Amino acid sequence: MGDFADRVFAVVQQIPRGKVASYGQIARMIGAPRSARYVGYALRANPAPGTDPASIPCHRVVFKDGRMATGFAFGGPGVQQNMLQSEGIEFDDEGRVVMADFQWNGVPTDESGLPMGPPADFDWEAELAERP
Repeated sequence: MGDFADRVFAVVQQIPRGKVASYGQIARMIGAPRSARYVGYALRANPAPGTDPASIPCHRVVFKDGRMATGFAFGGPGVQQNMLQSEGIEFDDEGRVVMADFQWNGVPTDESGLPMGPPADFDWEAELAERP
């Protein structure tokens, strides 16, 4: 597909069940801020949608305000909402994901849900710097 799409797919595969990420969040995580729209284009061509471990769970990607894309590949936002609800994700009265509770922090986890490393934006220099 291309390097951009491959990077998008690699990050989306890491979104755990019961969490969502925004298009912009994915763009920032792959080092392409301001490319949220292109993340959507890449996901539209997802070669392995679904929920099994080998799939790319693009249904877990939503707009930053929790809305779902109207042209969702699996058949529209109703299908996407049902898939997310089956994973335990909750929605507000306007049908948006409650992002404060369900947005993924970007830290990959192992099968048991334990973090495998610091968040992508973790600043080691700031953390290890000597403080006055």
